[in-house]
Amino acid sequence: MSDGPKPPVSEEEWRNRFIIINLVRIGGAAIAMFGAAVMQSNLLRPGGWIALGLPVALLGLLISFPGSRALVRRWRTPPSA
Repeated sequence: MSDGPKPPVSEEEWRNRFIIINLVRIGGAAIAMFGAAVMQSNLLRPGGWIALGLPVALLGLLISFPGSRALVRRWRTPPSA
């Protein structure tokens, strides 16, 4: 169900959305790299800590890829049916 046509989006709003999408991608990648570092290095525990690092790395990947795509889908113009 649609509430009618959306008003045009300003140049500033497009720029802000672009920045947010890229920050989500960069943040997810940083979380994934932190998880990989926890698994493979002595960062938190000697010999690595796969039980904590793997879920954190997977969470970072889930934030980075599907998170940014969800934002793109939400802000798509015109909205797809």
